[in-house]
Amino acid sequence: MTDQTAIADWRMGGITVPEVEDYLYAILPPRDEVLAEMEVDASKNDVAIVGPVVARVLYQLATISGAKKIFEMGSAIGYSTIWWARAVGEGGRVVYTDGDPKRAEKARRYFDRAGVSQRITVRVGDALEILSEEKEPYDIIFNDVDKTDYPRVFRLALPRLKSGGLFITDNVLWSGKLRKPNPDAQAKAILEFNKLIYESQDLFTTILPIRDGVSVCVKK
Repeated sequence: MTDQTAIADWRMGGITVPEVEDYLYAILPPRDEVLAEMEVDASKNDVAIVGPVVARVLYQLATISGAKKIFEMGSAIGYSTIWWARAVGEGGRVVYTDGDPKRAEKARRYFDRAGVSQRITVRVGDALEILSEEKEPYDIIFNDVDKTDYPRVFRLALPRLKSGGLFITDNVLWSGKLRKPNPDAQAKAILEFNKLIYESQDLFTTILPIRDGVSVCVKK
């Protein structure tokens, strides 16, 4: 089980009141050894991960939808990748993407220990370029890349998502900064992205106000 200091480092904050946030993390069942170690790793080394509250939502969405093919954009040390891989089960496939070879190698070691390596394809490079090369549609595309790229991801992801598939994005409430005056480049990109997903005639969109905000879009 991770300690409270580790939890605080990747919780983000700014969306729900602290007392509710504390409760949500305190009530969680303990994670297994690999996931717990990854949470501590992420905290100590300032690596962005979705954390267990969001990860459980991702797992639920994948299992509810019966997803078998998932493309993950921005996988870091592979924390969410393991949750996806466990959700798709035997015969499923998850594409991991990250631009850092060292991080990808660390992720591979975690995948081996978690027993899900056979379900994961590791791709090192620009996630947007890798996605642009894909031809077959995915059941889920998960977007967690640099925030300034979010509008570009929207345009790339939709044609590569099956009808009824899910387009899921992390950090869409950006610690509550979206309503502040003079938003920076990241906040502006997220504001544009959120407008795109809600106005799209091809998507039915909801933003879940957990951790740093997660948008869930169903392609019609």
